[in-house]
Amino acid sequence: MYLLVLVHILQSHLSAAQSCPALCACTYGESGAAALRSVQCSDPGISAVPINVPADTVKLRLEKTPITRVHRAAFYNLSELRFLWLTYNSITTVHPSSFVNLKALRELRLEGNLLTSFPWEGLRDMPRLQTLGLHNNRLSSLPAHAALFLPNITYLDLSSNRLTILPVELLDLWFPLQGQQGAPVQRRILGLHDNPWLCDCQISMVISLSISYGSPVVLMDQLLVCRMSPGQLGMLLTQTELSRCTRPSVQPAVTRVISPLGSNVILRCDATGYPTPTLTWIKTSAYTDCCKQDNLTNSDQLPRNLDSFMQQSPRVGVRWSIISLNGLSYKDAGEYRCLARNMAGISEAPIKLRVVGVSRLSRLPKKKSQKTPPKSTSKYRKPNQTPTNVPSVRDNQILQNVTPPSIKKTQAAPNLSPRIVPINKYIKRLKLNLTDAKTSTSVKSSPEPPDNSTTALLSKTLV
Repeated sequence: MYLLVLVHILQSHLSAAQSCPALCACTYGESGAAALRSVQCSDPGISAVPINVPADTVKLRLEKTPITRVHRAAFYNLSELRFLWLTYNSITTVHPSSFVNLKALRELRLEGNLLTSFPWEGLRDMPRLQTLGLHNNRLSSLPAHAALFLPNITYLDLSSNRLTILPVELLDLWFPLQGQQGAPVQRRILGLHDNPWLCDCQISMVISLSISYGSPVVLMDQLLVCRMSPGQLGMLLTQTELSRCTRPSVQPAVTRVISPLGSNVILRCDATGYPTPTLTWIKTSAYTDCCKQDNLTNSDQLPRNLDSFMQQSPRVGVRWSIISLNGLSYKDAGEYRCLARNMAGISEAPIKLRVVGVSRLSRLPKKKSQKTPPKSTSKYRKPNQTPTNVPSVRDNQILQNVTPPSIKKTQAAPNLSPRIVPINKYIKRLKLNLTDAKTSTSVKSSPEPPDNSTTALLSKTLV
């Protein structure tokens, strides 16, 4: 029985030795109840990444070999790999897809190689990665997009490279502005020493913030060496007078603009600060004093970032920006904010735009007609309007044929005055006419008798 167990153990060791890559050493260790496999390859005869590494390997070390490049999907079969050390080789190139399927990787070390660049986008294939070591390479720059793939990295060693500046995006990741971070800030350990840093605001900010109370960043070595210019010798940051960061200051050209409908308007703002701030435009509200019904359609989309604007920096620390609005409508009216931002802070300035004019025709209210005509002559009267105190055409005809007594008396008196003769003379003639009816010729030759009123008056006298 004892012999059978011994044979089984020997067979297991032989099978393990057969599965281990050539020129590599494979060992087992205990981590709790699970057995962990570790593979170490450090023979000078290894010129490429081994392809027959056991699939259950947890830790792989390729050290001190003449390997020059890491090809695509070099570790695809190692889905359980947690530690990958590629230190002190001659690696100059790492393919962006070298780390595909390394979902469980926690630590990646590439110290002591000849890397001039690193595929930062390859970090998205390692979502659990926390440690990244790039010490002692030839990295000369850090791209701004590297900040997109470093949010989970808590240990980053960039020491002993050729770095000169840090992008603002990395500083925003490591030192988020107050009130902008959504979750608790992670503490990070950074290795930035032994690089020829330029003595600018960025590196000065790293030093000042790292030594402040409660800082989320801890530097491995705070004695950083910087140069005032690329041709000068290095000196410690503590011995130099660094440029101090200044928060942006924004000054708009105008604060209120009133422009007619359909016109063209240019809004401008100027900003100063160090580092040179970047400018953005945001429309925060719609104008509601006029034509409110036209603005409610877009008010639910505010605030809104504006993309069509231009900005330029004539010199370091100064930047200006303009936004052009052509063919103004009521939807363009509102409040625009110009935001200036750098690593020291954010400032903004509002500009209110008002659009005046008539966007569409509206029905005017009817005016009430006057009941009484105005006191004026007939030539100012409307053609179809007849005053109530003016007689009609029919009434004028009746008035022409019928004369009231008052008017008759006033008209008869002037006509009779020159024809009235003494009453005694007419009485004498009347008596003569009564006695001699045949003397009608005398009557005809006599003056014409008076009108009816006179006759009536004479008859009354005779009686």
